[in-house]
Amino acid sequence: MKRDFLHITDFTSAEVLETLENAKEVKAKLKSGENYTPFKGRSMAMIFTKPSARTRISFETGFYRLGGHAVYLGPSDIDIGKREAVKDIARVISRYNDIIMARLFDHNHILELADYADVPVINALTDYNHPCQIMADILTIQEHRGHLEDLKVVYIGDGNNIVNSWLRLSQRIPFHFVCACPENYTPDADTVKAAQDAGLSTIDIQHDPAIAAQKADVIYTDVWASMGQKHEKEDRLKHFKGFQVNETIMAAADENALFLHCLPAERGLEVTDTVIEGRGSVVFDEAENRMHVQNVLLLKIAGEI
Repeated sequence: MKRDFLHITDFTSAEVLETLENAKEVKAKLKSGENYTPFKGRSMAMIFTKPSARTRISFETGFYRLGGHAVYLGPSDIDIGKREAVKDIARVISRYNDIIMARLFDHNHILELADYADVPVINALTDYNHPCQIMADILTIQEHRGHLEDLKVVYIGDGNNIVNSWLRLSQRIPFHFVCACPENYTPDADTVKAAQDAGLSTIDIQHDPAIAAQKADVIYTDVWASMGQKHEKEDRLKHFKGFQVNETIMAAADENALFLHCLPAERGLEVTDTVIEGRGSVVFDEAENRMHVQNVLLLKIAGEI
């Protein structure tokens, strides 16, 4: 049967952990210069309604390095759901390509795309979630800590698609997840409830970053106004005052705490320059790991690993 990766919960707990191990192996193959081309002769369509440097570079480069060819389709190429129905695009692209990657605004569009496509679909981001990013995050944490036991992850900022994906991950591996956000910017209520009801992880939604950061193993943040929210930026600046990740926040965390950010960062707003350039910052390892973990996710849904 066709396999898609639209949410982290599409994988079992064992598959999540297996993906991390496979990513390390494939990363080592590429680093060593080994001729590893499982996607030779295959093509992947990359649909973007939301532009992104890291997403395009990591998917396109990764697929090429595994022997395949990626076709970039930007907003002017396919105005998905507007100029042409999602279900029509899904079936047309399936006739040309072996995999579909999509980075979209509307989460319902990725669901419909997967429903009608005859080839595997991977979610490169929607307004609801960002599963590839969080898989790269947890790989980075595991590489730097050496394990995932007794992990406390504190996210400070908007309860956005990053948070929803962490909440999905908490239903597959156990850890303590804290979202410290302004009261009007909490994550999706149904996703919070599902994470809490799963009973695997400890889930806290708080509104005081300094308290939330206590003894954290990971401090994570994201921009306060994402793509499509820039018109709210001035209003958000007022609500997010006090939610900046700075030296005080990092001092409250564990002395060996890691700092993560999915990038791009607005230095001086959600995070200070000294933190993102500091000893605990692993944001560029995190960015590199997007490619490595995505490579394995593609291999898994294509049945190659």
